[in-house]
Amino acid sequence: MPASDAIPHGVRYSLTLHIPRGLRILGYDNAHAVQMKSGYSGRKLTYAHKHRSANDPGVRYEFKDAYQPLDDFFADVDKALKTDKEI
Repeated sequence: MPASDAIPHGVRYSLTLHIPRGLRILGYDNAHAVQMKSGYSGRKLTYAHKHRSANDPGVRYEFKDAYQPLDDFFADVDKALKTDKEI
């Protein structure tokens, strides 16, 4: 994919973990913009973000390379599997 303002590295990704009844409880993606507070300038749109729970609208995620989201996602999956009784 060509690089753009939304996808500066040219890599589009979406990684999600769902509980058996289909509810997403963890996600890493750059599929849509998320508004983040940005100091004095108000709000800034970011595309690389993660969702830490079913109700989390997303927090900024620092994309370094194509391997980093995979490593971080599966580390968070391991944590979720150890703590969430519903999975």
